[in-house]
Amino acid sequence: MHAPPPALIGSLASLLLLVSCSTHAAPDGAAGGEPRGGGDLGPNVLVLDPSTPGIQDTLDRIHRQQEKAQFGTGRYQLLLKPGTYDRLRIDLGFYTSVSGLGLSPDDTTVNGDVTVDAGWFEGNATQNFWRSAENLTLRPASGTNRWAVAQAAPFRRMHVKGDLTLAPTGNGWASGGYIADSKIDGTVTAGSQQQWYTRDSAVGGWSNAVWNMAFSGVEGAPAQSFPDPPYTTLDTTPVAREKPFLYLDGSDYKVFVPAKRTDARGTTWGGGKPRGRALPLDRFYVARPGTSAAAINAALARGLHLLLTPGIYHVDRPIEVTRPDTVVLGLGLATIVPDNGVTALRTADVDGVRLAGFLVDAGPVNSPTLLEIGPRGARKDHSANPTTVQDVFVRVGGAGPGLATTAMVVNSSGTVIDHSWIWRADHGSGVGWETNRADYGLRVDGDHVLATGLFVEHFNKYDVQWNGEYGRTVFLQNEKAYDAPDQEAIRDGSVRGHAAYRVADSVDHHEAWALGSYCNYTTDPGIRQEHGFRAPVKPGVRFHNLLVVTLGGGMGHYDHVINRTGAPTVGSAPIPSTVTSFP
Repeated sequence: MHAPPPALIGSLASLLLLVSCSTHAAPDGAAGGEPRGGGDLGPNVLVLDPSTPGIQDTLDRIHRQQEKAQFGTGRYQLLLKPGTYDRLRIDLGFYTSVSGLGLSPDDTTVNGDVTVDAGWFEGNATQNFWRSAENLTLRPASGTNRWAVAQAAPFRRMHVKGDLTLAPTGNGWASGGYIADSKIDGTVTAGSQQQWYTRDSAVGGWSNAVWNMAFSGVEGAPAQSFPDPPYTTLDTTPVAREKPFLYLDGSDYKVFVPAKRTDARGTTWGGGKPRGRALPLDRFYVARPGTSAAAINAALARGLHLLLTPGIYHVDRPIEVTRPDTVVLGLGLATIVPDNGVTALRTADVDGVRLAGFLVDAGPVNSPTLLEIGPRGARKDHSANPTTVQDVFVRVGGAGPGLATTAMVVNSSGTVIDHSWIWRADHGSGVGWETNRADYGLRVDGDHVLATGLFVEHFNKYDVQWNGEYGRTVFLQNEKAYDAPDQEAIRDGSVRGHAAYRVADSVDHHEAWALGSYCNYTTDPGIRQEHGFRAPVKPGVRFHNLLVVTLGGGMGHYDHVINRTGAPTVGSAPIPSTVTSFP
């Protein structure tokens, strides 16, 4: 368990910010070993209401602790009860999430801002990872809210009664992010953001694009115009089901599990009560750091759902999700670390599993896989009730040495991956070509799998390997491994460089939109990457709006965009080479 720092203890105690429910579970279950649902959410979940004294001081203390703690151990979830909060500024640092506790974002209004900026990193927002804002209405103090983030920083179920800017103060570097199920009444200004994906939302307008801006199901989105400006706009999202979230029903805590939508467009909450089901907290096993994997598995086997409160969980065996419709929800970027080379979490070949809101961090002993969705050879049809993987992030290295062969494997058919950053670290501790080796980021073996908002970076071989039929991806952001020592280290037979996104030669049907790959070969700038994307040339395999870019003033180059199609990148300027349609 990670207790609040000393500077916070007095303030937290005085605010009585611990959540308490009618039943309590010890870390490894109730007396006699029988797991029970419910329980308090621990010291790093802060529950606020408009009358809570000293809110701003408490928020500022947490931000000062977390602002630069990129690989620290602190984890915090801020929960705002329904009501109106005046003159509040919520600055979010690393591993800090803020959420409203209403059923609609409009139930919880902040007359102020939820802000991410980059002063801690000299105006560079490219490392503003691992934080989130959900289920709130904002009336920005200046009329514009600033959300200058990078990967793994979702902005979900938010209503901004004003404008939203995605760039840091000074318009410094910024490298991409994600919005879903949100309404921005004014204009979203992308500014220096290099790439961005927005899904099933409504905007009053959109300004600026650098390399790759994608929209699906967004009311008010700019028209399709790739590559100049580089907007990819789909009228709807093929399949969508919003992330589960904690809310208050009177004085009772529940988790709302939104319903599936097909050909989705716009928000789920603007027209009244959203469609879905509510699960009381006593149907969840409330885990806290120190809870064993054995205790978690016993609770899951008995039919309880799983709520991971903020902190770091070491597991000596996989967390096994075996029952259909199970919800696994993390608060405050709860982090699972597999010990001794095990898989952190895996699911059975069942309908409707919901995985959301947690981070898997590789351990120092190689894990063949870190996250498995369905067992190898899974063949059941889950299209009517798919498993969804949302705001689930996977990291190899950075916080210390980490090793894995493949970060995430998807075997279950019909799975929806909605916003995932799968990252082999390029900075931090425990970083090196072999020190944090991980050959593959995402491998998809199941059929009819959909990825919306996919971020996969820096793996030693293929970042995305797609073997299943009828796969679809809407938006990919990729960077090749910076630290490849030389050309031979990334050669696949006669092919120079492993593609960012490879569709197997055996696949007959696949479609993808708005894929971007960037190289920055800092160890050997002479490396040539034969292509960013690789796929069989078949009528049923189609790509739309692809680009490759050389970063770092000419640190490596691409010869083609996809297969042998597309012009090479040249020179030192980061000018994209694009392909609008393939084949």
